[in-house]
Amino acid sequence: MKRTYIKFRCSIYEKKLLKKRAERAGISLSEYCRSSAFGNSVIERLTEEQLAHYRMLVKYKGNFTRIGNMFRKHNPKLANEVETLAAEIRKHLHNFKRTKK
Repeated sequence: MKRTYIKFRCSIYEKKLLKKRAERAGISLSEYCRSSAFGNSVIERLTEEQLAHYRMLVKYKGNFTRIGNMFRKHNPKLANEVETLAAEIRKHLHNFKRTKK
Protein backbone atom coordinates (compact mmCIF):
# COMPACT_ATOMS: atom_id res chain seq x y z
CA MET A 1 0.00 0.00 0.00
CA LYS A 2 1.41 3.35 -1.01
CA ARG A 3 0.86 6.03 1.64
CA THR A 4 3.67 8.55 1.20
CA TYR A 5 3.54 11.44 -1.26
CA ILE A 6 6.42 12.90 -3.21
CA LYS A 7 5.87 16.19 -4.96
CA PHE A 8 7.96 17.71 -7.71
CA ARG A 9 7.61 20.77 -9.85
CA CYS A 10 7.29 20.78 -13.59
CA SER A 11 5.92 23.06 -16.25
CA ILE A 12 2.39 22.72 -17.58
CA TYR A 13 3.83 21.38 -20.84
CA GLU A 14 5.87 18.73 -19.01
CA LYS A 15 2.84 17.64 -17.00
CA LYS A 16 0.72 17.28 -20.14
CA LEU A 17 3.50 15.31 -21.80
CA LEU A 18 3.82 12.99 -18.78
CA LYS A 19 0.04 12.46 -18.69
CA LYS A 20 -0.06 11.71 -22.42
CA ARG A 21 2.76 9.17 -22.15
CA ALA A 22 1.07 7.51 -19.17
CA GLU A 23 -2.19 7.30 -21.12
CA ARG A 24 -0.42 5.71 -24.09
CA ALA A 25 1.14 3.15 -21.75
CA GLY A 26 -2.24 2.47 -20.12
CA ILE A 27 -1.09 3.32 -16.59
CA SER A 28 -1.66 6.15 -14.12
CA LEU A 29 0.53 9.24 -14.02
CA SER A 30 1.99 8.27 -10.64
CA GLU A 31 2.77 4.73 -11.83
CA TYR A 32 4.44 6.16 -14.92
CA CYS A 33 6.59 8.52 -12.82
CA ARG A 34 7.55 5.72 -10.40
CA SER A 35 8.50 3.37 -13.23
CA SER A 36 10.54 6.06 -14.97
CA ALA A 37 12.28 7.05 -11.73
CA PHE A 38 13.35 3.46 -11.07
CA GLY A 39 14.67 3.06 -14.60
CA ASN A 40 12.03 0.58 -15.73
CA SER A 41 11.12 0.80 -19.39
CA VAL A 42 7.56 1.96 -19.93
CA ILE A 43 6.13 0.47 -23.11
CA GLU A 44 3.27 2.17 -24.87
CA ARG A 45 0.32 0.14 -26.01
CA LEU A 46 -0.30 -0.03 -29.72
CA THR A 47 -3.21 1.86 -31.21
CA GLU A 48 -5.72 0.08 -33.43
CA GLU A 49 -4.16 1.74 -36.48
CA GLN A 50 -0.67 0.55 -35.51
CA LEU A 51 -1.99 -2.98 -34.94
CA ALA A 52 -3.65 -2.95 -38.36
CA HIS A 53 -0.39 -1.86 -40.00
CA TYR A 54 1.54 -4.53 -38.12
CA ARG A 55 -0.88 -7.25 -39.23
CA MET A 56 -0.68 -6.00 -42.81
CA LEU A 57 3.14 -6.18 -42.76
CA VAL A 58 3.01 -9.73 -41.37
CA LYS A 59 0.64 -10.72 -44.16
CA TYR A 60 2.83 -9.10 -46.85
CA LYS A 61 5.94 -10.83 -45.50
CA GLY A 62 4.23 -14.20 -45.72
CA ASN A 63 2.95 -13.51 -49.21
CA PHE A 64 6.35 -12.39 -50.52
CA THR A 65 8.01 -15.44 -48.97
CA ARG A 66 5.52 -17.69 -50.76
CA ILE A 67 6.05 -15.86 -54.06
CA GLY A 68 9.82 -16.26 -53.69
CA ASN A 69 9.41 -19.99 -53.10
CA MET A 70 7.11 -20.30 -56.12
CA PHE A 71 9.63 -18.68 -58.52
CA ARG A 72 12.77 -20.27 -57.07
CA LYS A 73 13.22 -22.87 -59.85
CA HIS A 74 11.96 -20.89 -62.83
CA ASN A 75 13.43 -17.46 -62.15
CA PRO A 76 16.07 -17.46 -59.39
CA LYS A 77 16.89 -13.77 -59.82
CA LEU A 78 13.27 -12.75 -59.21
CA ALA A 79 13.07 -15.17 -56.27
CA ASN A 80 16.15 -13.55 -54.69
CA GLU A 81 14.66 -10.06 -55.09
CA VAL A 82 11.38 -11.14 -53.51
CA GLU A 83 13.19 -12.88 -50.64
CA THR A 84 15.24 -9.73 -50.06
CA LEU A 85 12.01 -7.74 -49.84
CA ALA A 86 10.55 -10.27 -47.38
CA ALA A 87 13.72 -10.02 -45.26
CA GLU A 88 13.45 -6.23 -45.26
CA ILE A 89 9.84 -6.43 -44.08
CA ARG A 90 10.91 -8.91 -41.38
CA LYS A 91 13.55 -6.42 -40.20
CA HIS A 92 10.94 -3.65 -39.98
CA LEU A 93 8.61 -5.95 -38.02
CA HIS A 94 11.43 -6.69 -35.58
CA ASN A 95 12.15 -2.97 -35.16
CA PHE A 96 8.42 -2.29 -34.77
CA LYS A 97 8.31 -4.56 -31.72
CA ARG A 98 11.51 -3.23 -30.16
CA THR A 99 11.03 0.51 -30.43
CA LYS A 100 7.69 0.96 -28.73
CA LYS A 101 8.54 3.14 -25.77
